[in-house]
Amino acid sequence: MAVLGLIKQGFKSRRSNLARKDETMLLDYSIYGLSVCSSHAIPGLIASTTVRQPDLRIWLDLKPSWLNPVLEEAQTWYVSADLAENGEPLLIIRSLKEGEYFHLGYADGTEFVVDRTGTEMWATWPDSLTVDDTATYLLGPVMGLVLLLRGTVCLHASAIAVGDQAIALVGSSGAGKSTAAAAFARSGYGVLSEDIVALVQQEQVFLVQPAYPRIRLWAESVTALYGAEDALPYLTPTWNKHYLELTGNGCRFQQEPLPLAAIYILDERSDDMRAPSVEAVPASEGFIALVANTYATRLMDKTMRAREFKLLGQVMNSAPLRRVTPHRNPLYLSKLCEVILDDFQALTSVAPAVVESDQGSNV
Repeated sequence: MAVLGLIKQGFKSRRSNLARKDETMLLDYSIYGLSVCSSHAIPGLIASTTVRQPDLRIWLDLKPSWLNPVLEEAQTWYVSADLAENGEPLLIIRSLKEGEYFHLGYADGTEFVVDRTGTEMWATWPDSLTVDDTATYLLGPVMGLVLLLRGTVCLHASAIAVGDQAIALVGSSGAGKSTAAAAFARSGYGVLSEDIVALVQQEQVFLVQPAYPRIRLWAESVTALYGAEDALPYLTPTWNKHYLELTGNGCRFQQEPLPLAAIYILDERSDDMRAPSVEAVPASEGFIALVANTYATRLMDKTMRAREFKLLGQVMNSAPLRRVTPHRNPLYLSKLCEVILDDFQALTSVAPAVVESDQGSNV
């Protein structure tokens, strides 16, 4: 109770600086290894029963009182190349107060303010949207920025628990990592994360941090897994994306961090009769692939990039890299899981010299 009182006092001390719309209710969460205290419930997260000093404080439906005047002098830091239907960039990030804060403005009117240390966040949205819409940004790209600012290396990947270890399925958007994670979940394997895999170094290994108990899936993936796209609920009525709840449906959310034991890079799908197949990845190719698939890579400055290169080199030393060629036919999803699991079992049962070789193999 004493700790909770300190947290509440911390929020009260900031309220004079906020344009407050509603009374707040303080909720504690754990996501990507961070203890989070939020003013309102965050869709997709399960409130924690353990109260800790928060790493990140979030105020929903609130913005700093100083924001509007400062925005007029903001410096543009990043402009998305992707455009909304109205022709505007999907996202513009601006630097505020000489780099002390960042303002994220989405084309639909959703706004976030994040401080440079990744310890405070504000979020607002237009009346036409809901907190569910805002959570789709918050739990993905916005938290990716927070982790980047805090110095955490993140892969654009999904992570699966295999025994007391984790494997990462790395790939760009559309590579099928979320669909593969859902296939593993349906087979009874715990899922730590999808889309963002946050890695925290502990001595000679990197621990994969649990994210949140949902897997986001496009309609075609839902159909491939369940036979019909309406088999899973929508994330929000305004977006044609569904979610698989990992706390039900016979699925399991891995709530404790696990050491990363192998990285599987998803290659382009193939109609080849040998697919799905797995092969080793030479170190030089593997490093390039990891750099290309780190999260929020376009937001990095030179200092962040140098730190990332160093950490990725250490990641490669602690977890072997493998290349996976999935089959184009979604009926092979179960086979894809089997091939990866067989390969991982072989990796963990042979001598290190064999694991580190560049000899490819089909399973």
